[in-house]
Amino acid sequence: MLYFPKEIYNEIISHAKESYPHEACGALVGEQKSNIREREAEASKNIVRSCRMENTNKDRANDRYEINPKELLKIEREASSNGLEVIGFYHSHPDHPDRPSVFDRERAWPLYSYLIVSIHKGKDISVKSWTFEDGKEVFREEEVKIVD
Repeated sequence: MLYFPKEIYNEIISHAKESYPHEACGALVGEQKSNIREREAEASKNIVRSCRMENTNKDRANDRYEINPKELLKIEREASSNGLEVIGFYHSHPDHPDRPSVFDRERAWPLYSYLIVSIHKGKDISVKSWTFEDGKEVFREEEVKIVD
């Protein structure tokens, strides 16, 4: 499960709206916790910060995003110095569903959360998060919980 403070969730939604009709993207920084209950692993990811990132894909910014590896490394180092980690990424799908595309799956890394904000005509939104555990697995939806 992915836990978001309402303020951070709203920042991501604002970023998606501001970037429309192009894809917005960013990193999700937080803490990852696992609890073992009755032989089942229950993982929770607590987001404490979102980091807007520049979409460096200028040729296909309306349906692809690319992040600068140096920018990501800087975010990872800063998170680590605060006892946190990059636990996922977000991006928007302008005028497309909040499901991962084939391109999204090809670029994804196991165990990370991928929050997708579908934004239709710059206004209407829907949001889902996706994850997978190994390279052969397909994405599975991950519950998102907004907390005050």
